[in-house]
Amino acid sequence: MLTMTNMPMTASHPLQISRVIAADIKLSHSIFALPFALLAAFLVATRTGGSPDWLRFSGQLILIILAMISARTVAMLANRILDRKIDAANPRTQNRAIPSGRLSLRDAVITLVGSALFFMVICLAFGIFFTNWWPLILGLPVLAWIAAYPLLKRWTWACHLYLGSALALSPIAVAIAMNPDALMVLPAIWFIAAMVMCWVAGFDIIYALQDESIDRSQGISSIPAYFGASKALWLSRILHLFAIISLIIVAQIEPLFGILFWIGTALVIALLVYEHITIARWGTSRMALAFFTLNGIISCVLGAMGIIDTLIN
Repeated sequence: MLTMTNMPMTASHPLQISRVIAADIKLSHSIFALPFALLAAFLVATRTGGSPDWLRFSGQLILIILAMISARTVAMLANRILDRKIDAANPRTQNRAIPSGRLSLRDAVITLVGSALFFMVICLAFGIFFTNWWPLILGLPVLAWIAAYPLLKRWTWACHLYLGSALALSPIAVAIAMNPDALMVLPAIWFIAAMVMCWVAGFDIIYALQDESIDRSQGISSIPAYFGASKALWLSRILHLFAIISLIIVAQIEPLFGILFWIGTALVIALLVYEHITIARWGTSRMALAFFTLNGIISCVLGAMGIIDTLIN
């Protein structure tokens, strides 16, 4: 535990606060959802309007990227704020910015509110520049949904599915922002969202294996704490099987996806199998590989292959 003699200094300068927050919420983990958001953007732009108007499309892409970063900042800061006492009691998380004292609760709340306001300004920009007011109408409900995950894990083991749904909103929200009619004519978007939901829920269960015993002692309703590690791993495998099935359906029903997307699908299957082999053999000792590296590759490979296929076809 931290003592008064080794307690780190609390960030006070805005630049220091920004650096502490960026490191604590791991902005690099935006890589899990962003490629699917960009894939949805290219798919909607091409399938609902022919060849994209690149000037208009570039403006939409910039807004989408800014919205993704600000929304994730809101979600992660809500997690850190609501879980600060839980994090302080967990040896794995007690060095996070708020429980360690590097970030004050006040600065975390101010940054959360500022990020939420920035997100809503972006939603307003879709209305002003692209005459699409749905992002503004749905902006606050979306923020509320993605920020509520810490509350879910206090009373239901289905919290992993809820987290998956929060990331699965990204391709759906992007489709609405690009063209509100897209969800009616592009069923592939729904199956991409289903793939993301099952994939994220599956690897979040794996990530939660690290805290099985302490979650149980603190009354946190994670799947490993509720069912045990062995059953949790089987549930993760089942979810990843559903993710693979959803992905294959996407490859089958979307006419713009060809050989490259199929190659990406095959690589995703291989990486998911390798992820589960790694966990089965090494347990949580190689979590950086099983959680971040492999899943980061999955999102980037699939997003890139889908986007290239869309442009080619």
